[in-house]
Amino acid sequence: MSAEHRLKPVANADHLYEVERRARHAERPGFRISELQLSPTQTVPWHYHTNISDTFYVLAGEMRLFLQKPKEEVRLSVGQSYVAVAGRPHLVTNVGTGSLTFLVLQGVGEYDYVPLV
Repeated sequence: MSAEHRLKPVANADHLYEVERRARHAERPGFRISELQLSPTQTVPWHYHTNISDTFYVLAGEMRLFLQKPKEEVRLSVGQSYVAVAGRPHLVTNVGTGSLTFLVLQGVGEYDYVPLV
């Protein structure tokens, strides 16, 4: 059995990776908006969501987003956005020399976080 199928989804992933700052701006059943700030050495590790999409919107800095199924690399700068659809594994990195700050809009559906590593 692959590692992807052995790992169990979690309802709150905050303890799984460190960030400089994390804030929740809105939350209601099936939808939430969070703001994350990553240092140049921090990442949001490989994961996917079973039911929801992640829409990333960069507020400051530069993001590099790695995706699988299919394999893709996306760079986003201030004002740009990208949607990682439900079921598509992704990893978020900061490619700048300063902090990366971005919004992540998650929904519509029940949130889960399925780690791949």
